[in-house]
Amino acid sequence: MSQTNLSAPRMTQDPVESGRDTALRVAAELPYLRRYARALTGSQARGDCHAAATLQAIIADRGLLDDRLNPRIALFRAFHLVWSGATEGEGGDAPLSPAEARARDRLGRLTAQSREALLMRTIEEFRPDEIAQIMRITPAEAETLVASALREMEQGVRGRVMVIEDEPLIAMDIRDIVEDMGHTVTGVARTAREAEALGRKERPDLILADIQLADNSSGIDAVNALLGTLGDVPVVFITAFPDRLLTGEKPEPAFLITKPFTAEQVRSAVSQAVFFASTETLVG
Repeated sequence: MSQTNLSAPRMTQDPVESGRDTALRVAAELPYLRRYARALTGSQARGDCHAAATLQAIIADRGLLDDRLNPRIALFRAFHLVWSGATEGEGGDAPLSPAEARARDRLGRLTAQSREALLMRTIEEFRPDEIAQIMRITPAEAETLVASALREMEQGVRGRVMVIEDEPLIAMDIRDIVEDMGHTVTGVARTAREAEALGRKERPDLILADIQLADNSSGIDAVNALLGTLGDVPVVFITAFPDRLLTGEKPEPAFLITKPFTAEQVRSAVSQAVFFASTETLVG
């Protein structure tokens, strides 16, 4: 009897407390929504703009966040509704850079919803049934969209890829995945110094980088040094420490994969990063 009495209050949680709990759980997902939005748009500024627009829409209309769903699914569903309703020009009236213009052109070649489904499946690791809830489609349609996006992107462009990774087996796995996609690997660097030397030797079209390297040097520092020398080169970070790159306090990557990773995740991120690359040496 006492056990029943103790558990009864939990069945009727105070609405204010429930709303506060939902808000906290949604807030915990915001870094990942921003990661998703940046990958979806191919731009940090445009991605953050759409994520901010979603939060503003939720504040304006609390019903946009469906309380019947898991908070993470509800947040991404709200974003999907805002994104789907956005006009082609939304995300800022500033003129597009040449890189963003090329990205916009390439994005326009994809089918309407395939890129969303691909990112949610491979980067955010939603199941097909969860993608279906977010996009209001069937799980079978979600799986079809993912497969379609992979085909569209992998048939796009080919380029030269630098790998910054200090674990030999992981570096080998990454190299095999990238080369199987038809790209050329310029080399593997184990330290920040090796990475800078490799970048000077042969300019890459894409950098895949861990953030903690063999001599305790920083992959982030290596990438910043390379970008300072090479200019506009897309980067995919592959790390066991994603929180170090999702702080909201400094520039963050559009493409971020958490270790342990799957081949599908790497293929998706590489395809998208190369797809949006601004370097002129890419072929397709």
